Amino acid sequence: MTDHPKASVIMGIYNCEETLQEAIESILAQTYDNWELIMCDDGSIDQTYDVAKRYQERYPQKIKLLRNDRNMKLAFALNRCLAEASGELVARMDADDRSCPERLQRQVCFLLGRPDIQLVGTAMRPFDANGFHQIMRPHPNPNKQLLVRGAPFFHATIMTYKHVYDALGGYSIEKRAERVEDVDLWFRFYAHGFVGANIDEPLYEVREDLSAIRRRTLSARIHSIQTRAVGYKLLGFPLRRLVKPACVLFLKGLVPPRVASFVRRSRMKNEGNN
Repeated sequence: MTDHPKASVIMGIYNCEETLQEAIESILAQTYDNWELIMCDDGSIDQTYDVAKRYQERYPQKIKLLRNDRNMKLAFALNRCLAEASGELVARMDADDRSCPERLQRQVCFLLGRPDIQLVGTAMRPFDANGFHQIMRPHPNPNKQLLVRGAPFFHATIMTYKHVYDALGGYSIEKRAERVEDVDLWFRFYAHGFVGANIDEPLYEVREDLSAIRRRTLSARIHSIQTRAVGYKLLGFPLRRLVKPACVLFLKGLVPPRVASFVRRSRMKNEGNN
């Protein structure tokens, strides 16, 4: 790999006309200049595609724009982006979040300096209309055992090699992996023998408003349980270890979004005051 490899930033976009501009501008503001942004509109019914098209026309050498005729869900959209990626490295990005200016630079330098690592994520700082909240920090040296308690990486923050995605066959489009395509990816990542790490610095800003919380439905929690059951078998974990996290996921899925939002804001406020 060269000392200045291209990074392909992949983004599935869907009904996000109000936040997409901020997300794109955060990539345009990167200190690392060898990047391309690939967006796939997943059948939006608002002005999302038009917003993306304006940027693609303004930066035709840097931005690629794809479009699905109908909503095919995130995994399908990301796989379309991967098929168009020309970079040696691939970074994720969500359409309602923001990447800090030095994000790509830091992740590229990390991977170049650590040939034993195939993927790197970062810490992230949640924000909403009231401002920023307590930094969310992932484990600095994640391993497959963390999958028993949660996720080893924050999905939207990751950068990895294109050949890693190729080896894993991209994202699963099975129904059980819907909205938990990242969880499915982590199980297959570790089953393949890959190694990842996290940068303990908030290089990514994640939007934590009510609409984001509403997406964490009971259906998504059930999909997570199903995907974890498949993953446990893949990694040889005893299924009895899934009982407790499955119960927690199911109960969280029963909490009304506004209640969950209130509890989350209260916790973030308390953590910020400590």
